[in-house]
Amino acid sequence: MPKTPHDRDPEPVTADPPHAADRPLLTQSWLDLAFLHWAADPADVAPLLPAGTVPDTRDGVTYVGLVAFRMHRVGWFRLPGVPYLGSFPETNVRLYSVDAHGRRGVVFRSLDASRLIPVVVARAGFRLPYVWSRMAVRRAGDTVTYTSARRWPGPRGAHSRISVRVGEPIGEPSALEHFLTARWGMHSTFFGRPLYLPNTHPRWPLHRAELLDCDEDLVTAAGLPAPAGPPVSVLYSPGVPVRFGPPPRRPGGIPTP
Repeated sequence: MPKTPHDRDPEPVTADPPHAADRPLLTQSWLDLAFLHWAADPADVAPLLPAGTVPDTRDGVTYVGLVAFRMHRVGWFRLPGVPYLGSFPETNVRLYSVDAHGRRGVVFRSLDASRLIPVVVARAGFRLPYVWSRMAVRRAGDTVTYTSARRWPGPRGAHSRISVRVGEPIGEPSALEHFLTARWGMHSTFFGRPLYLPNTHPRWPLHRAELLDCDEDLVTAAGLPAPAGPPVSVLYSPGVPVRFGPPPRRPGGIPTP
């Protein structure tokens, strides 16, 4: 894989969080998640990452993730989560990164959400690329369907429709499945400075999933090449409760899946 700026070896991929969040800054739950992933050329991804990070790879390949889910009861510190404004459908386009300290993470290229106030707060206060979209998550038996149509700030008309059939639980996820889902922090930029925010949650309960429908242009709207063919990995999870801890004292520090 590409070396980080300090040539520090990346931390191991672990199914359980390598750190604690005893003093959470932010709490939330991620529910009814569909994980879709396509292989990508690191050369296409690298220009889209924050300074100080490079694409995280396996066997010379990195990945683009399209993750749809329900955000549930976002809350600050140890306060109870907010039931209405803190609960909404979300779909994000994410990339895989590693920084100069060897910390693996994700980088969000877009985060579609259906609540305008959280979108405005996240964009203005945290410089996260949230966008306001008309969205729904519907379940019928073992089939879950996620829809989104972008409202603001655009590009208007960007959309997604994802439908998966939930299969059997995965007893022992593969190394690739851990690589794509066991991410214990996010990389971003805040007023020109690199930021890293760690998160913790229980080990993912993962299920096999069959992709029934995928009509989307969120990936290309995020500045990436259109996916070539079907995803190489399709997974489902009923979800986990999540805590975001404070930024580490060494350079770093922010939130979401």
